[in-house]
Amino acid sequence: MGTGKRGLLTAAVTVVCAVTVLAAPGTAFAAPTPTPSASPSASPTPPPSKDLEKVREKLDKLYHDAAVATDAYNAAEERTKEQSALIVELAKKIVEGQQKLERLKNQAGASARAQYRTGGLPPTAQFLLSDDPQEFIDGAGTVLNGQRATNKLIAEMTRTQKDLQGYADDASAQWRKLESNRKAKAAAKKKIKQQISEAEQLESRLEKKEKERLAELEQQAASQAQTKWLDTGILDEINGKASAQGKKAVEFATAQLGKPYVWGAEGPKSYDCSGLTSQAWLNAGHPIPRTSQEQWKQLPHVDIKDMRPGDLIIYFDDASHVAMYVGDGAIIHSPRPGRTVTIAGAGSMPILGVVRPDA
Repeated sequence: MGTGKRGLLTAAVTVVCAVTVLAAPGTAFAAPTPTPSASPSASPTPPPSKDLEKVREKLDKLYHDAAVATDAYNAAEERTKEQSALIVELAKKIVEGQQKLERLKNQAGASARAQYRTGGLPPTAQFLLSDDPQEFIDGAGTVLNGQRATNKLIAEMTRTQKDLQGYADDASAQWRKLESNRKAKAAAKKKIKQQISEAEQLESRLEKKEKERLAELEQQAASQAQTKWLDTGILDEINGKASAQGKKAVEFATAQLGKPYVWGAEGPKSYDCSGLTSQAWLNAGHPIPRTSQEQWKQLPHVDIKDMRPGDLIIYFDDASHVAMYVGDGAIIHSPRPGRTVTIAGAGSMPILGVVRPDA
């Protein structure tokens, strides 16, 4: 990419990010109590930038912790769905096994009743007591077949009872896991709400000018990170073209621009970060893991210089955020509570790595 094109793109991304930050509804910022003014009619004096910078760092940490908890919640939710489905399947197998066992018992009962009708003597005794040689020979074959049938019936009943016990044990284990994940979901949900509530409380103490200044500081930090990333010359090396599925994923993500971030959401009206990326690739016909951490663990990794539109960029050392690369150094992502799905610079946050769903 030429320097001129890169400069225009960087400027465009900066403007989009700035508009998004300043226009975002309910942006959760916070700051110390404003410095009292000398006159009741005078506007409050904004706190020094260094104080607001501390507030920005505090908010970043709160929202980062909320993102980690959201990933834990989403992971527990996915496991809960899987275990519920397994329990349903095991319940079906138990019912089928019980029906099969009942049929086998009926067969055994029929055999016993037939024996009763012959005077209570087993077939073996009946043919041994016969005086007719031909009847003796015929009876020998009948007894042998009967013994085989009986042995087969007993073995089948034993195997069915063993299967039933195994299904029951599996179901009990899945119930225990289900309960454990329900508790994990509840704990994660509690932490998410605590972190977001604290951020909102801090934000509620900010004056309008403080919010505007804090938004400027946030944008400056993102722009500086993006500029530093671009200054490495990385865009000169990134020339990958999107796959057919990648194009569909990008189109889906682009269509969600402006929709609000809601933790745990997978659309269609709102998304969290991994809810957006997982739904985009599901829409492209290629299901991927639900959480950013599992996307990082399970999907093939590619070098940053080899990434192409549709690839997912994983951020922070704990893989707590994910965005979709859309080309020309830009991403589409759902940032955090109080924000909407937006375009940003790919290097505006610390990059952990890149994964490719359709590698």
